[in-house]
Amino acid sequence: MEQIKRREFLRTASSIAGAGALTACASEGPSTAASQGGAGVIGGPRVEWRVASSFPPSMDISQGGPLRVAERIAALTEGRFTMRVFAANELVPGLQVMDAVQAGTTQAGFTAGYYYVGKHPGLAFDTSVPFGFDPRQQNAWMYYGGGLELMREIHSEFGIINFPCGNTGGQMGGWFRQPLNSAADLNGLRMRIPGIGGEVMTRMGVSVQVLAGGDIYPALERGAIDACEWIGPYDDMNLGFHLIAKNYYTPGWWEPGPTLTLQVNQQAFNALPNTYQEMLTEVCKEVNFNMLNQYDAANPRALVTLVEQGVQLRAFPDDILEIAWNESNAYLEEQAAAHSGFRKIYESFKAFRETIFPWFAENEGRYARFAFPKVGRAMTTTG
Repeated sequence: MEQIKRREFLRTASSIAGAGALTACASEGPSTAASQGGAGVIGGPRVEWRVASSFPPSMDISQGGPLRVAERIAALTEGRFTMRVFAANELVPGLQVMDAVQAGTTQAGFTAGYYYVGKHPGLAFDTSVPFGFDPRQQNAWMYYGGGLELMREIHSEFGIINFPCGNTGGQMGGWFRQPLNSAADLNGLRMRIPGIGGEVMTRMGVSVQVLAGGDIYPALERGAIDACEWIGPYDDMNLGFHLIAKNYYTPGWWEPGPTLTLQVNQQAFNALPNTYQEMLTEVCKEVNFNMLNQYDAANPRALVTLVEQGVQLRAFPDDILEIAWNESNAYLEEQAAAHSGFRKIYESFKAFRETIFPWFAENEGRYARFAFPKVGRAMTTTG
C-alpha cells in the first residue's frame, strides 16, 4: 500500500496542472500567499509561506528539518511553492511557534508538541513521554497505530494540522554540575527539562524550568540552573554544555524517541491544491526518517569526542530510575483520569506499548545486550 501511495505521489509531482489560484497574502493572516503567475512547466499557483522554528541555526540537524522541507517542496514544484524558514527568535520566540501558527502569523511552524502541554496535556504524546517509545516504535504508533490521527484531533482544536517531520533518536539524560549518588540529590536541583519529563522531575524534588534551546547555555553559565537536558551528544557538544557541566547522564528516560513536528495552519493547508498537499505530506515523512539517520550517524562520533575532552559519562542510579518509572506511570494514569482527551490517547499508547515492548525486548533487546558490547570502543559509565 505504501509503495502504491509513493508511485501516485511521484506521478502527481511531475504533472501538476489546473490547480487554481490562491488569493490571500501571508500578511493577511492564516491564508496562503499566492498569485496567478505564469504556469511554468509544472503549473499550479505560486505559494509563499513563512515557517517559524523553535530551534537555533547552531542545531543544524534539527533546524535542517524545515530547511529540507522548503528545499524539497521548491524543487518538486519548480519554485512555485516556496517556504521562508525563520530560526528561533527571528520571527517569534522558540516556545511561541504554535501560537504563531494558530494565530496565522505564520503559515507553518517547526517545533515540538510537548512544549505546549499547557494548551492540551495530550500534546506530550506528539513528541515523547517518559518511558515511551523509541524512534521506530514512535513511528510505528504514529503511522500505523492510530497515533497520528489522535494527534490531529488535538491540533484541529487549535486550527492546525500536524505532520511528523523529524526524530532526534533516543536522547541523553542531561548535564549536571555535580554527580548524582541517589534520588535524594535531586531535591532542590534546578533543571531545564520540558514536558511530562519535567512534571515527573518536579515530583522527584527538582525545580523545573522550561527554556528554549538558545537560552539554555546562558542559564547554565550564569548559574541560574544546575542541570539541563537537551538532545544528545552532537547538539549538546555544539551548544557547549560540556564546558560548564562535566557529568553527562544516561539514559534519557523521558525522551526515548521524540518526534519533531511541522505544524501547519489548517486554513493555509486547505487553500493548497491537492497536489501540493500530497507533496508536503510525503516530504515531511521523508525528512522525518532522514533526520533520525543523521543523528544516528553524528551522535556516536560526538560522544567519543566528549569523553576524550574529559566528560564523565554516568548512569542514573537505580533508585532514580525506579522512582521515575513509578512516578511517570502514576502521572499518566492521573492525567487520564482527569482529562478525557488525554485518556483517549493514553489508552492507545498504553495498548501499543504493551504489545511492542515485549517484542523488542525478546528479539532486538537480547541481540543488543549480547552483541553491542563486543564491538568497538566501550563507553564505560560510572554509576
